[in-house]
Amino acid sequence: MEQPLENIMVDPMLAEMGRNLNDAMKILENGQKEVEQDSGQRRLSWRDFPGPLQGEGLDVASILQLVQNLMQEDEDKQGHRRMQYVGDQGHMALLGHSLAAYISVLDRDRLRKLTTRILSDTTLWLCRLFRYENGSAYYHEDDREGLVKVCRLVINAQYEEYSTEGFTVLSSKQPVIYQSAACRPGLGQHLCSQLGLPLSSLCTVPCNTMFGSQHQIDVALLDKLIKDDVDTGKVPLLLIANAGTPGAGHTDKLSRLKELCVQYNIWLHVEGVNLAMLALGHVSSPVMAATKSDSMTLTLGPWLGLPAVPAVTLYRHEDPALSLAAGLTSSQPVEKLRSLPLWLSLQYLGHDGIVERIKTATQLSQQLLEHLKTLASIKTSVEDELNSPVVVFRFSQDTSAASSGGSVEGYFPGEKEVLDALNRWLGEQLAQLVPSSGVDVVELEEEGTCVRFNPLMTAAVLGTQESDIKALVEKLTDMVPLLSSTLRFRHDFREEVYHHHALTYIEDLSWPGLGVIRYEPRCEQDDDDSKRKQDVEKINNDLLKKLKELDADICFSTGPEFATETNCIYVGLATEDLDVAELLETIAASGRDLEENGKLLENMTEVVRKGILEAELQLLKANEEKLMEEGVLRQIPLVGSVLNWFSPTQTSIKGQTFSLVAGSLDTTESTYSMKTQTGATPDTPTSTAKRLPGQKLFRRSAAGSDTYSETSSVGQVEEVPRDATPLPPASEEGVTEPPQEELASSDPSSPEIQHQEELASSDPSPPEIQRQPDGQESEEVDTMR
Repeated sequence: MEQPLENIMVDPMLAEMGRNLNDAMKILENGQKEVEQDSGQRRLSWRDFPGPLQGEGLDVASILQLVQNLMQEDEDKQGHRRMQYVGDQGHMALLGHSLAAYISVLDRDRLRKLTTRILSDTTLWLCRLFRYENGSAYYHEDDREGLVKVCRLVINAQYEEYSTEGFTVLSSKQPVIYQSAACRPGLGQHLCSQLGLPLSSLCTVPCNTMFGSQHQIDVALLDKLIKDDVDTGKVPLLLIANAGTPGAGHTDKLSRLKELCVQYNIWLHVEGVNLAMLALGHVSSPVMAATKSDSMTLTLGPWLGLPAVPAVTLYRHEDPALSLAAGLTSSQPVEKLRSLPLWLSLQYLGHDGIVERIKTATQLSQQLLEHLKTLASIKTSVEDELNSPVVVFRFSQDTSAASSGGSVEGYFPGEKEVLDALNRWLGEQLAQLVPSSGVDVVELEEEGTCVRFNPLMTAAVLGTQESDIKALVEKLTDMVPLLSSTLRFRHDFREEVYHHHALTYIEDLSWPGLGVIRYEPRCEQDDDDSKRKQDVEKINNDLLKKLKELDADICFSTGPEFATETNCIYVGLATEDLDVAELLETIAASGRDLEENGKLLENMTEVVRKGILEAELQLLKANEEKLMEEGVLRQIPLVGSVLNWFSPTQTSIKGQTFSLVAGSLDTTESTYSMKTQTGATPDTPTSTAKRLPGQKLFRRSAAGSDTYSETSSVGQVEEVPRDATPLPPASEEGVTEPPQEELASSDPSSPEIQHQEELASSDPSPPEIQRQPDGQESEEVDTMR
């Protein structure tokens, strides 16, 4: 049970330091929670901007408030999430930095004794914990610094005159440093830069290509390279091997490499995340071989969730003078205080707590691996399914599982690039939707773009739980059908674009979606390139806005920020029931509408203006002709009506319409010819694909929907009453033919027809006069007379 500092006999200064640290952490954590609850509403003060040092000092609360504001500034701009999880062991590590500053002011004798005890305890604990017998430790902030110091140690051991002659000794016999091709990028270059060696001293050994893991160093090829260097007079110096490669987490054949290093007197240095497995009770033999190496680097901070703790390089060497010359040991007591945060944290966690954290991380990997095996189209890449702490998986389309909705044949050109783009999108989405899982995107030479789950580096820091693994699998299960459908429909989408002359297909294999298109409007011959580019940019921007307003599951965007193609429409992921033909038909039709509307507005500026002037002249001319034909009396309102009643005139003036699109005058003969039909109006084209209630655009109707529509129509016919007369079919002219019974009763000698004529002749009301075109009024008036 933890006891408060007040109940323990502790130096008042140390007790106050612990309380101040706890208070400071509470202030920063509470401020972080307030930002999450009220993000975007914090106002900047004058303290948020750089300025001169104030004359009066600030209290602790004001300084912590300034630190909090500076920490939140990047979150407001970039939308970063909350700080990484810092538990009690994290507070202990932070307390170590405060204690190091406090201890450094002690007198020299007390400081030397205290630092020696802290350093020896920490080194002993780590060597026993990770099974590294008779080892020494070097603590460093940069995880590459330990390798630099070790390489200096090896140079001093191989070249006896290096301490006096310097680089001139190296020029006669050039040293060679070997590294695997799967090592961290830039590690060898950094090593040569810090040691002052040319890049020709670095030899990168390829990985296996025929047998074994493709992420392991090729031992046979390494043996050949070493022999060649020895024959040419070079000095093999050091070999960098991996116990868990940075990408896939595979372990080199360390036992075989150790044999080669002993044979050629080469220093073997091992690094990697799998070294954490040495703390467990059961360790696989490939990882156990790392305990026989000459040195290895441990990154305990991410493994145990300890912030701001140094990395540790464990090494074995018998000459303390050379270790001192290489910088692995120091006579300065302050340098030894680097291990103080680890000394405190290791004691706080204890041996069981350290093992439990590493064991929990490996169990999370096994849980995710078991779930991934049940998912179709997900391919995993792990070295050992029983013990590997790193899980790498990738979406890979199974061509045998292609459905009838899409085509896979003919898609293989560029398939790898498309799969890389889809997996990159998959990893980014999973990291965004389940941030506590700690998944990231990794680029592997053979597999391509993959998603990596490395809980040893993230679980303790992010607080990953089993529920996060379940949430990750659920999101992945929802995304796999989208990726499969998109990969199947990409070929159909490209082929369908070619059927629309106004659409252009843009090849972009890095886009995780159906594809990229551009609407090309019709251009005039006299249009220059700048005018054409402006038209293309405007119509594609308007078309994109219009497509975004549609009620559809598919997304439309302008593409990535640094896309090479401009003025394009990037079509996103597709669902399983996507109708590609309807999608592109809608895009093309929308583009045509925007193009016609745009031309309408352009014509209104010049062409329509001229047409209006011409229409005014035609109207004046028509009025003059009407005046000449009808006379002046017919233009008087009351007199003209009486004259037109008794003596109608047949005018020769034809009606005209003005087209805003073409900017010209047209005759109305076609309009009146359609009006003379028996009330029939031209059929408007309607879409054959009718949507069900709640169905979104571009979705194919299920097979059951067609059956339902047919059965429903049959049901409606059966509901018609028996005594009702069915409607006859229409003729080709649009006129309905009467039934045979009516034709038989249309004889003028029949009594019914004679009775109707008598009723019509006895009606005293005057007939209704309708204005008919082309002189039909005069014929009716003559008949009435």
